[in-house]
Amino acid sequence: MMNEMQFLTWVRGTGLNLAISIFLLGVFVRLFEIYSLGRKKDLSEPRNVAGASGMHTVFRRSLPAEGMLKNSPITYIGGYIFHIGLAIIVFLFVPHIKFFQGLTGISWPGLPSQLVDFVTIVTIVAMLVILLDRITKPVKRYLSTFQDWFTWALTFLPVLTGWMAVRHLLLPYTTMLAVHILMVELLLVFLPFTKLFHAFTVFGSRWFSGAVNGHKGVAV
Repeated sequence: MMNEMQFLTWVRGTGLNLAISIFLLGVFVRLFEIYSLGRKKDLSEPRNVAGASGMHTVFRRSLPAEGMLKNSPITYIGGYIFHIGLAIIVFLFVPHIKFFQGLTGISWPGLPSQLVDFVTIVTIVAMLVILLDRITKPVKRYLSTFQDWFTWALTFLPVLTGWMAVRHLLLPYTTMLAVHILMVELLLVFLPFTKLFHAFTVFGSRWFSGAVNGHKGVAV
């Protein structure tokens, strides 16, 4: 049975290499599937209409549709908070930047750890509120599948365990850090094969939808 240092060494070595390999292979296969589908060339004459284009659609779909923010504020406000917070945590926390630098040789400025800690707490709260909203709203609960709950957990646990490791909570730091890295690796392994893959397709699909409809003179 591994002790805590052996566990940390494994997740930072063999486990990480396996997770990254599966992640990269999965992303490549999924993107290949999407872009190899092929599209028939639209031979109709383009209709120029203001606001009907791929870029307009990317921008428009990134904002709540009219009335939706009022009807479902938790979904939209909570969603924006946790997506922005997650991006800050992943890409602007100095230890994470050092990790990326070790992989790619590329570095960039980070934010103060106190600010990232605050963002992390806000992100955790936002995700819990979104989960509670999904549980307590009958329609949302009915429409939710196992994959919805599973992907929420895959996203939430790396954030929670990372924050707990930094705060030295529940488990010894070495063990909690290893658990955090393991949660990140599970996220990497499953991301290409779940709804989380929208991280790679969301803007491309919006642009394509807007470009196709824009050719027809329809703003979507």
